[in-house]
Amino acid sequence: MQLVELAYFTDDFDRMADFYSSLLGIAPVARSDGMAIFMVGNTKIFIHQRYSPSQGELPPENHTALAVTGVDAAVQQLVASGITVEIPREITTGGARLTCAIQMVT
Repeated sequence: MQLVELAYFTDDFDRMADFYSSLLGIAPVARSDGMAIFMVGNTKIFIHQRYSPSQGELPPENHTALAVTGVDAAVQQLVASGITVEIPREITTGGARLTCAIQMVT
């Protein structure tokens, strides 16, 4: 497993983006209204302005993304660790199977 992304949603975007820039000592690699991306090694840190999702849009919830070599095995490992996994949503792209927006309830 490899940590690839941390995403945070905030009501005070500018303050949080400035905090991470100061904390990490780097400027974001991308920044627009309500969104900033910082790279720390191979890990992306996304800072987003909180929003009200439209129907069908993913909710603005803080999340962590991990790269795994086997989705099913990773889910089984989480379940064996006592974590309840809800809402597995899978897509296939270029022959690769991806799982996105797995909700974990501890």
